[in-house]
Amino acid sequence: MILSIEELSISSRDRTIVDQVSLAVREGEFMALVGQSGSGKSLLSQAIGRLLPPNLHASGRVMFEGSNLLERKPKEMRALRGSRISYIFQDYQGAFTPFRSIGGHFDEYQKVHGEKSSAIRKKRAEEALESVGLSAELLRRYPFQLSGGQLQRASIATSLMLSPRLLIADEATTALDSVSGHRVLELLARKQAETGCAILFITHDWRHVRRYANRLAVMKEGQIVESGGKHRILDHPQHEYTRQLIEAAPVLSRSLKSGLKEAGTE
Repeated sequence: MILSIEELSISSRDRTIVDQVSLAVREGEFMALVGQSGSGKSLLSQAIGRLLPPNLHASGRVMFEGSNLLERKPKEMRALRGSRISYIFQDYQGAFTPFRSIGGHFDEYQKVHGEKSSAIRKKRAEEALESVGLSAELLRRYPFQLSGGQLQRASIATSLMLSPRLLIADEATTALDSVSGHRVLELLARKQAETGCAILFITHDWRHVRRYANRLAVMKEGQIVESGGKHRILDHPQHEYTRQLIEAAPVLSRSLKSGLKEAGTE
């Protein structure tokens, strides 16, 4: 396992928000985490990289490459984030300041992770943009000079530039139209195949789960209620909450009803 979360709880002073969650992500797999807004998905993803707000506390174990991330020093976590563990957030525009060029963002990102050669940084930035279908010429532009789709791909290029072993995509397609969202997922799937990184994909969209995921986990009110192989859960969900989520997706709902009818359980 590249990531093993064991009995993770996230709490504030007066309540527990994520309660005793255990979840594993295997090497090189596309793992989907689904659930309604407020179920704790994003908080769980933030806890992995120690990005929780200061008023929240995480306990349990988050094992990555043999060590518990919850016990790592802040300096060690800063070195891990962006290099071994990388994020793609829903607010991709927030990843870029309007006062710095795209190339300036890529350059600073590499400096933070210790690359001293300006020639290597420039070459790596150009290759990163080209790998996501963007021209290296965009390095000279500023964020407001790029379209939303270009900015999203640039953020993906940044996240993948240092070859992370785990990529956490938190609602990475929610702010995009369906066509752009599909292109982003195709890009992630292609980059995963090329690099062998594992992806933890947090989403509401069951269409993406059905198309791209190997396994999935369903989260409700701070707990994992069901997890397993994609086909098993989509075809034969065991938990009522999972059934309700699938039934809310028309295409999946028709498939589920057909499967239940054939099994004689409808």
